[in-house]
Amino acid sequence: MGDPPLLSDYEHLRELVEATADDVRKASGGNKAAGTRVRKAMQEIKDAAQTVRKRVLEVRSQETT
Repeated sequence: MGDPPLLSDYEHLRELVEATADDVRKASGGNKAAGTRVRKAMQEIKDAAQTVRKRVLEVRSQETT
C-alpha cells in the first residue's frame, strides 16, 4: 500500500534538503551557478514544507473527529 501521505511527503522534503547540501557548500564558496540552483531548490523545499504542514493539519483534524 505504501507510506501514509504525511510520511511520504516528509520523506520527499528530507530528500530535497539532502540533495541541496552539495550546492549550498558550493554556493557558500562563491559559485554563482550553485547559488542559482540553491535558490530554485529552496522554492521547492518551501512548497514541500507547506505540503507537510497541510498534511499535519489534516491528521490533527481527523483525530478530533
